[in-house]
Amino acid sequence: MTELDTLLAHAGDKRDEATGALVSPIHLSATYQHPELGKSTGFDYTRTANPTRQGLEEALAAIESGTRAFATSSGMAAIALALEIFPVGAKVVASRDLYGGSFRWFDEREKMGRFAFSYATTEDEMLDAIGSDTDVVYLETPTNPLMVEVDIAKIAGKAHAVGAKLIVDNTFYTPIYQRPLEMGADMVLHSMTKYLGGHNDVLAGCVVVRDAALAEQLDFQLNTTGAVLSAFDSYLVLRGLKTLSLRMARATANAHAIVAMLAESPAVKAVLYTGKGGMVSFKLVDESRIPQILRALKVFTFAESLGGVESLVTYPATQTHHDIPEAVRVSYGLTNDLLRLSVGIEDAKDLVADLKQALEG
Repeated sequence: MTELDTLLAHAGDKRDEATGALVSPIHLSATYQHPELGKSTGFDYTRTANPTRQGLEEALAAIESGTRAFATSSGMAAIALALEIFPVGAKVVASRDLYGGSFRWFDEREKMGRFAFSYATTEDEMLDAIGSDTDVVYLETPTNPLMVEVDIAKIAGKAHAVGAKLIVDNTFYTPIYQRPLEMGADMVLHSMTKYLGGHNDVLAGCVVVRDAALAEQLDFQLNTTGAVLSAFDSYLVLRGLKTLSLRMARATANAHAIVAMLAESPAVKAVLYTGKGGMVSFKLVDESRIPQILRALKVFTFAESLGGVESLVTYPATQTHHDIPEAVRVSYGLTNDLLRLSVGIEDAKDLVADLKQALEG
């Protein structure tokens, strides 16, 4: 079996036999010529299949230990694709602490009567919430932004025992630190806008599966709805994949340096970090200083999103999680004193110094 770093370095390579081009060509054609009546090259219309996107999907399936992958136009399109294959009225048990956009979609679909959602904050709560009427279990692990981890294999065991499917959003950890399909998940999702793309220059998502029946359902749904990734954006993600392992290692090392500083800062009352990856959240002693701190930062950029080479700082209460009612957010620990960092690949000394001067100013 080829090792992960090798798969990443060669993502999309050597797909053009006609010229021998190392890098995958960007196939911008919307339609394809048929050799003759009743025959096809395998590509007919780019919504159904595109050579550049196919190269990306094959790479994604390989790095997530899946058999099929589906590249979508955004991370939210991936979530919609994964869930829309389930019937009306399906009962979903989901992580309570999750991306605000996911909650917004879940909440809207529940109001429409499309799904019925229940939420769990801890692993034990989730295991208790999975019952004989559960159809789907939806996990973020670690969660966004409280960084709560759960045992995927344990959740998968309980889900499968009652006939439910397990979907895991692996955006934060990526296949570098976690491969949910190997742990029993049925589907793994990514907002490829984040770490897989890695350069804050592409909007993309994906769903990866091992089961052929699920793959057939997803293939039909994606071709029908059309939320596919463009050829150029597929190329950008392929380019980003090649350095994923290097970027994750650097982001993790930088995050460790930052966490050590935050743990000693008198301005900080709690640091939330799992020890892996570049995502760090922390709570301030005095939340009224947040505007001042954000203005003082020079290396960190105050912006939404995560997973790029540049370090970002986000205030979830007004940005990524604004659509979650404040009372709900506060009830599970997402309070207004929390900032979330996406640690990039800059020099750790500059990142630590920037945060330190902002916190102490």
